[in-house]
Amino acid sequence: MFEMIPFRKNNLSGRDDFFAPSFKNFFDDDFFTAMTNINESFKVDLKETDGNYLVEADLPGIKKEAIDIDYSNNYLIISAKRDDCMEETKENYVRRERHYGEFKRSFYVDNVDENKIDASFKDGVLRIVLPKMTKGQDRKRKIVIH
Repeated sequence: MFEMIPFRKNNLSGRDDFFAPSFKNFFDDDFFTAMTNINESFKVDLKETDGNYLVEADLPGIKKEAIDIDYSNNYLIISAKRDDCMEETKENYVRRERHYGEFKRSFYVDNVDENKIDASFKDGVLRIVLPKMTKGQDRKRKIVIH
């Protein structure tokens, strides 16, 4: 009979055979790294204090002009566009790659004074302060489970 060998996802990286370095170098290329990150969005931290809501979004490598912030119908919408071009020249070989991505996140934030919203962008971090209209009033209610 046949001997059954279980399929292992990372079996090429752990083997000491002749082709393992070739596969590793091929799949560690910049192209595959970009393709794996294509569906990711940016990370956001949300914090609530007595007087306001604080939103901090990590947008490294994105220019301030490429960021849009909208607040409409109690939704805070952050969108950003990235358009990078990389050129590498070695001997007679030219390599040009373009990465384009558009990211958008929306958050439902109620009880916000729209006229006093403030935003700043420094070192790849977008910081948005959303002041509350009624400060310190919690509209929470304990719900009993039956």
